Amino acid sequence: MAGPIVVVLFLLAAVAVVAMVSTVVVVLRDGRGQVPRERSERPWMAGNLPSVPYSLWRF
Repeated sequence: MAGPIVVVLFLLAAVAVVAMVSTVVVVLRDGRGQVPRERSERPWMAGNLPSVPYSLWRF
């Protein structure tokens, strides 16, 4: 009776280890959280029309 439970627990542990290793690999490939530089020039405006969509503005 304990045999199938041990097998299931072993499989769950293997999946957890694979998930942790793949998470570390993805974080390292992503650049360790570095974000791209922001542009040094200010966005232009022509009246009420901005050069970038309002959803991208950072106030």
